[in-house]
This record gives sequence, structure tokens and C-alpha cells, in this order.
Amino acid sequence: MTGGHLHHAQPSRWVSRFAPLAPAGPVLDLACGGGRHARLFASLGHPVLAIDRDPAALAACAGERIGILQFDLERDGAEHDPAWPLKAGTYAGIVVTNYLHRPLMPALLASLVAGGVLIYETFADGNGQFGKPSNPAFLLQPGELLAAVADAAGLRVVAYEDGYVSEPAPAMVQRLCALRVGASTRPDSIAL
Repeated sequence: MTGGHLHHAQPSRWVSRFAPLAPAGPVLDLACGGGRHARLFASLGHPVLAIDRDPAALAACAGERIGILQFDLERDGAEHDPAWPLKAGTYAGIVVTNYLHRPLMPALLASLVAGGVLIYETFADGNGQFGKPSNPAFLLQPGELLAAVADAAGLRVVAYEDGYVSEPAPAMVQRLCALRVGASTRPDSIAL
């Protein structure tokens, strides 16, 4: 699921806040939509792989330093496809907004390099009162995102929010930023 009522042309404030934590290297924009976060990371000097299953969204996303991949990560057997993009230790940064497919979480987390940053922001339980998505399959349960990352070895949560936001539109969301701890990750290197 891409889109929802948080989809707009400007990068998310949450993503913009933590994007500078990504070390040099490739960044993955998963379910990229129109590419607002791919463009943000490209402007910071990262090569970006923008993935979406919607070819129209990808067409709007293409640009300098941005590679695009039309791929349905939810398709049965997708992880056996040679084009599968979630290979272990691949990305310096991963950004996911307005998208949730729970079975991808282990592969997503494993694809971060040491020192890499995961920036995740999507809809949470209770969002139906504000519009779509309202289907529980697309809504995180209280604390779910934090628990998924906390259970993953080698990740350090540096910021987390779970609740109501009024901008850009009223919604219930969960937001998380986590770093893959590695030899080059020092506590003083994490500037919030």
C-alpha cells in the first residue's frame, strides 16, 4: 500500500530530521511513491534505489542519482527473484513511509550495513477515524514498530513516536529511527 493521506510532494519532517544520520552509501526508498524521499537523499549525495510496484509513481521518481525498480515485494516468491533488492548488508539508509507489509521486516532490517539508518513512518491503529488507511492489515498496533526493531539484533533505536499528528493531515502514526550498530558507530557520532 502506498499513498494514503500523508502522501504529498514535500519530504516528511521525520525523514528530513534523521536523513543526515545515513553514512555514505546507497539508500533504499521502499514503496517510494512519487519519490519525495528519494530526491531528499539524492540531494544529500546518496545514490538511491527507489522501489514501487506502480510504474506511474516510479516515472515521477526518476532523477539524477536515483535508480528505479518496479517490483512487487508482496508477491509470493518475490524473495527468490534475482531482482530481489533486500539483500543483507546492502544499504546505508532505508526509508519507508506510508507503507506496511509485516513479512518484509526481517529482510529489511538485515539489509542495513553497519552504521546504517532505518527511518520508518507509517499509519497506526486508530487512523480509521481520520480516513484511509483504516484496514487493520495496514495499521501498526501500539508499540509494534518499536518491538519489531528492538527484537532485531544489532539495532539501536534513537527516536520513536506513536500517536496523533495534526500535520500534514490528522492521522495516527508510528515513527522510528534506528541505527545498525557497528564498529564505526560511536555514541558521540549520533547527533540528534
